[in-house]
Amino acid sequence: MTSEKETLDRIEECRQSALGGEGVSPEEALWLFSLPEEFSPIISEGADTVRDRFRGRLIDPCTVMNAKSGACSEDCHFCAQSTHFRTIAPTYDLLASDKIVDAARTAQQNGTRRFCIGTSGRSLENPSELRVVEDALGRMHSELGLWACATLGSVSGETVSILKEAGLDRLHHNLETSRNHFPKIVSTHSYDERVSTVRMAKDAGISVCSGGIFGVGESDEDRVSLFSLLREIDVDSIPINFLVPIAGTPLSENTSDLRPGEALRIIAVSRFFFPDKEVRICGGRIHALGGRHSEIFHHGADGVMIGNYLTRTGRSPDLDIRMIHEQGFSLVPPHETATQTAHVD
Repeated sequence: MTSEKETLDRIEECRQSALGGEGVSPEEALWLFSLPEEFSPIISEGADTVRDRFRGRLIDPCTVMNAKSGACSEDCHFCAQSTHFRTIAPTYDLLASDKIVDAARTAQQNGTRRFCIGTSGRSLENPSELRVVEDALGRMHSELGLWACATLGSVSGETVSILKEAGLDRLHHNLETSRNHFPKIVSTHSYDERVSTVRMAKDAGISVCSGGIFGVGESDEDRVSLFSLLREIDVDSIPINFLVPIAGTPLSENTSDLRPGEALRIIAVSRFFFPDKEVRICGGRIHALGGRHSEIFHHGADGVMIGNYLTRTGRSPDLDIRMIHEQGFSLVPPHETATQTAHVD
């Protein structure tokens, strides 16, 4: 039987591995997940020091806009926008470039540094729609000076090149979960298709934001498997989402909510696993964490989505900006990323 001292010594070894830059091994990550709640303060303290070392105490807020909603052919079991399920999510065609830029301007005034254009559907390859996104991306740069991101489903290399030229800074495309668990939450496209999109964007020289959704019935092994693939691909930002069960979707029933401590452990272990990457907390944080959601930064996060989500209303952005300052952190300055400004001894 392992003593408390041996456990604490091993947690410290994990912290040193992360502080060394290589991050913990999959085996160490799985072990960290397995530890009882009583060790959570030590794990979170370790994650906090790792974030300080590589990312500083600067938090990068982002905002996403649902620029094209609903009528999606895919059956992601957590998503309200699928035509396979009956939900109350709105359905509308791609908005005009002016409306997208206006939304980006409002988000900037609310404190965001990154603005993401989101579109429903398997892909966005329609030439007229691409021209709208191109124009919006270019204006976000020229008129607003924002970091411009997009989440457009599966995209071709040609499309990525076009959007990169227009001003795309980062492509978002989640792998969602492990390869093993993926068929249980999506059946209309393959895991390889998702991986291919992420790898293609990396190869094209675009910054990539790719992570997953937690609380969808996955195991700790699934979580570590996802982390391992994301590290292999070398993505730049890891968004952490927590399931919000939406009425009408398959995951609205028979799925147990994550406990706040479990959700925070996922954030902390992700920081141990990705010491120098951006760990961004996105959808579901209020649902999963409740009154503990302000602890995300002290568990290693350095990015957060503020404002509304794709199909759900979020908190008022000013509450999150205030929370960042109240927790002893600052915002990433305009035109800089957390990596450029992090303090490294």
